[in-house]
Amino acid sequence: MKLSASDAAELFDVDESTVYRWIEERGLPADRIAGRTLLNRAALLEWATENQVAISARVFRPAESGAEKLPSFAQALAAGGVHHAVPGTTREDVLRGAVDRLPLPEGSDAEDLLAVLLARETSFSTAIGNGIAIPHVRMPIVFDVDEAIVSLSFLERPVDFGAADGKPVTTLFTMVTPTVHGHLHLLAALAYLLRDEAFLAGVKAAAPAEVMLARATEVELRGA
Repeated sequence: MKLSASDAAELFDVDESTVYRWIEERGLPADRIAGRTLLNRAALLEWATENQVAISARVFRPAESGAEKLPSFAQALAAGGVHHAVPGTTREDVLRGAVDRLPLPEGSDAEDLLAVLLARETSFSTAIGNGIAIPHVRMPIVFDVDEAIVSLSFLERPVDFGAADGKPVTTLFTMVTPTVHGHLHLLAALAYLLRDEAFLAGVKAAAPAEVMLARATEVELRGA
């Protein structure tokens, strides 16, 4: 999904000149197409998370009447679960462990999902720094699921994901959604949550599921 500089400015709660400055000075990914500056929404959200740039709390506001109903991050996390001590010593090991723990509907091809995630890691690491990775693809794939699913996996041991900050990964957020729009909404919500001190502290401490769910719910309700 492509965004204009104006769309990006609204998402970040800044003016357009700041967006252009980030493109020039901080490596915000953008393309010039037919004289227009366009940004890939997924790439933009990855950049924001890696660079600790705040996302507007408007991401949690209900969709306008008639628009697609956006998934609740807290509800998606409750559906996907929080998993501790996920084993593995390589990217493939831990990604397989995370995919195996996703409550996919009967008949879903978990191996296909794993293959797509591994292909993405081969081309570009999904590690965002601070020991966190968000396995997903730039052009989101969707699955035949009724509701969005977010799984939080705390790894048994750190694994090298080739993160820009050089830190091994200890935490994975994996998501499956029924629509592209829903996938991008959850990415934006996660980018916002990872700027919340209490939520991030819970991630770093591998907190129990009830702690992570309670904080996600609190932040989401506050922003709505």
